Amino acid sequence: MSMTQKIAVITGSHKGLGYAIAGQLARQENVRVVLTSRREQDGLAAQQRLSQANLQVDFHPLDVTSDASVQQFTIWLQQTYGRVDILVNNAGVNPTAQPEESSLLTVQLETMLTTLTTNVLAAARITQALMPLMKAQNYGRIVNVSTEMASLSSMGSDYYPLAPSYRLSKVGLNALTVLWAKELQGTNILVNAYSPGWMQTDMGGANAPFTADEGAETAVYLATLPEGGAQGKFFAEMRKFGGAVALTW
Repeated sequence: MSMTQKIAVITGSHKGLGYAIAGQLARQENVRVVLTSRREQDGLAAQQRLSQANLQVDFHPLDVTSDASVQQFTIWLQQTYGRVDILVNNAGVNPTAQPEESSLLTVQLETMLTTLTTNVLAAARITQALMPLMKAQNYGRIVNVSTEMASLSSMGSDYYPLAPSYRLSKVGLNALTVLWAKELQGTNILVNAYSPGWMQTDMGGANAPFTADEGAETAVYLATLPEGGAQGKFFAEMRKFGGAVALTW
């Protein structure tokens, strides 16, 4: 590994969008990707697939909902590389397909709590754990995978499902993005969120109009921002507008 390479951690990157982001970042000359997955066998299989495509990535198990797992991962990362430069908070759940998620009268509060725990608190946990490594070198790029469904300005009139658990969790993730950006003002650690859109993944289904590779484009853009780049913004998927366009919160 070259000392000039950026170390990029992508949570939940053994499949779908996370895997696509990992592959695209691994194709960049100066980025070394660390795949993560809760299940070691899934992560190792993903690592092998990328290796067969001549992309060299590393793997370490990581359950972002577990304090112990995050602590072990952080220690390994520090001992192995001594730093981290890029964090993509991709791991998440979406219970929208459950019938109860069609109404606030029927939504299960346990489902809501589980979704918030995974999509918000887990992102806060891993970001908090890795932030000291970024602060030590005054460099970091953090990308939070959100959704247009979390835009408060359009939530009352959009055409998406009600999906209260998923929407509330991503609203919380958006708030984390803004708060981290506020705390990190004046540093070279940039935090942004983006919506990858509807993609052909396990979460999005086979009928989605776009691929995971297309959904990954904005993540790669935000993960490689130059110094003085966007901070605390919410971006649409680049394919929608042909470039990076900030959404309203």
